[in-house]
Amino acid sequence: MPVESQLNEPTRLLDRYDAVRAHTETLARPLSPEDQTVQSMPDVSPTKWHRAHVTWFFETFVLAEHERDFAPYQDQYWFLFNSYYEAVGPRYARPERGVISRPGAHDVGLYRGNVDDRMRELIAGLDEGTLTKLAGTIELGFHHEQQHQELLLMDIKHVLSRNPLQPVYAGRPTAVSEPDRLGWVGFDGGLVEIGSEGGGFCFDNELPVHQQWLAPYRLADRLVTNGEWLEFMADGGYRRHELWLSDGWAKVTTEGWAAPFYWTEVDGVWFEHTLHGTFPVDPGLPVSHVSHYEADAYATWAGKRLPTEAEWEHAARTVDGPETPSGAAANLANETSFHPEAAPAASGGLRQMFGDCWEWTGSAYLPYPGFRPAAGAIGEYNGKFMSGQMVLRGGCALTPAGHARASYRNFFPPGARWALSGVRLADGPGA
Repeated sequence: MPVESQLNEPTRLLDRYDAVRAHTETLARPLSPEDQTVQSMPDVSPTKWHRAHVTWFFETFVLAEHERDFAPYQDQYWFLFNSYYEAVGPRYARPERGVISRPGAHDVGLYRGNVDDRMRELIAGLDEGTLTKLAGTIELGFHHEQQHQELLLMDIKHVLSRNPLQPVYAGRPTAVSEPDRLGWVGFDGGLVEIGSEGGGFCFDNELPVHQQWLAPYRLADRLVTNGEWLEFMADGGYRRHELWLSDGWAKVTTEGWAAPFYWTEVDGVWFEHTLHGTFPVDPGLPVSHVSHYEADAYATWAGKRLPTEAEWEHAARTVDGPETPSGAAANLANETSFHPEAAPAASGGLRQMFGDCWEWTGSAYLPYPGFRPAAGAIGEYNGKFMSGQMVLRGGCALTPAGHARASYRNFFPPGARWALSGVRLADGPGA
């Protein structure tokens, strides 16, 4: 599934293993055992389930295949913490994960510790050939755990939002800001290459590299802000059926959508729930927690459209300087506010391409030409979900550092709102 691992030395692999595993525990530390057990809706998984599932991944796909005299830590854990791998066996129903009171958060910690000890012993004892062969699967486990670190935060945000005491997870708000003028950056298009170019890890859905023709297009230089979204709402955005895709309008009418997911109106003032508390909506911050349906409706209202994923990736490869995934200005892994932040000052180029909010594209999540899933259970990781989903790009404020890249393809159903997703507009004829 991944490209050839760059972590083919035991010391480097162990250091990376310890860092990734420790970060999951750091994210869970502010939460009580009770916090970690709650499942507030079917799309949300309890924190302790995330902690256990990523551990199950290493036990199932690494230790079970390569540990001498392997035996599972606990037989029923393979059933409880399998997510969707049919080849591994049956699993507990996702919507009912919150009723699993045992094992508790402490017991999940013991499970993590046991598997960590066994993984360290295994890695330290591997010969060079076996290590080279196995490093790719272990690295896949790192990126899988990073995905769940992000989901852990998105999920606990929803859990805490349901509590009338309005508990705070962590962080503090940034200074209130005003939106600046939206700018545009043009691209000539032409025959471009899309997909992971190698030189580091990628998921199988980023492959193979292929050519695609793009007509000339423009991208907005930053994300749509809360202030701009308030204008959309004031102009009847959630009441005008002509702006919406049919399925989206059905959601609006049946679920009563009138604002982004975590917004609540109190005495004529809109408030937003965040991981650092509930505050009046900041007009200068990117609008977040909107579905693809909402993003598309806003783009229609604005007389624009959403970019295709190929347009987004082609544009992202032109970004240079601090806005790259490794740059200091990219708002990834934000542990200050745990929230999107205002765009940096305009510079004539693209802003906020990496971090802040996952950006909805107008592209359905489909295989690239020539895509082939890996054999066995690992091949279920991405390919089986290539139906009924839309692609998002760029990472968000909760995405771990080192986990964003231009070719990364995230995906959610078009009605999903609990993910930290936002909107970048596009203009021009499209691909």
